Amino acid sequence: MADTTGEQPTRGGLLSSLLWPIDFVGRRSIEALAHVGSLLYLFLEAAGWVWRAATNRKIRLGRSAIVSQLVRVGVRSMFIVSLVSGSVGLILSLQLAPPLDQFGQRALIANIIGVAVLRELGPLIGAIVLTGFAGAAIAAEIGTMVVSEEIEALEASALNPVRFLVVPRLAATIVAMTGLGVLSSFVAISASIGISVVILDIPFETYFANMESQTKMVDFLTGLSKGTIFGMLIGVIACGNGLKVTGGAAGVGLATTRTVVQCVVAIVLADLVFTAIFYALDLV
Repeated sequence: MADTTGEQPTRGGLLSSLLWPIDFVGRRSIEALAHVGSLLYLFLEAAGWVWRAATNRKIRLGRSAIVSQLVRVGVRSMFIVSLVSGSVGLILSLQLAPPLDQFGQRALIANIIGVAVLRELGPLIGAIVLTGFAGAAIAAEIGTMVVSEEIEALEASALNPVRFLVVPRLAATIVAMTGLGVLSSFVAISASIGISVVILDIPFETYFANMESQTKMVDFLTGLSKGTIFGMLIGVIACGNGLKVTGGAAGVGLATTRTVVQCVVAIVLADLVFTAIFYALDLV
């Protein structure tokens, strides 16, 4: 009897240790799906308010709030986006020159930069910079409102928080990210042209002709659509994490960190999905 009772805890402990990874992965997967579902619901609710405002003149979303958020999110991000994208354009040009020189094709820098920046790097750089510049700030701002019970005050006054807080910020991130993606691509290509002409001795006419022959309108539209989707992801994730804040100041900091991490992961995964779809449709 003593041996039998002594073996049961050991077997139970061994079984629980073997099942712990499965339990951990299962719990995390359920939490991730629940979080994605809540963000999707938040986006649909915000889209519903936009539709109501478009179809019913009595419902207004507040143009001043949208414009102020657009200035805060988009206009104030232009300098840092331009700085980062311009630096990337310079780096890529300098890095591509030595390997292309081995084949006597230094002028093909224009072909590579044009396609890579318009399709991928332009919107991707803009989205990552906007995540750190505006996404974290949006989550912290809404999270502070939750902690200070301002959200409850809005609801007590019969004011919908999604309508007055989420919709202006979501609209601002979508519009701003669409424009910032174009700006990022333009600055990166301009920086590449400048260093190619001045340092790498590639004539401007040759650079422009090569880039024009390689790039197409579909490359620009691809980057433009990516920028719009990236902006939507940043806005929804930032607002969603801000509304879920609990635990005071520590909760605000945690929501900010989660927003940055989740936005970067979502942007990269969305970029992967876009690339796979465009490849399947023979648009790359």
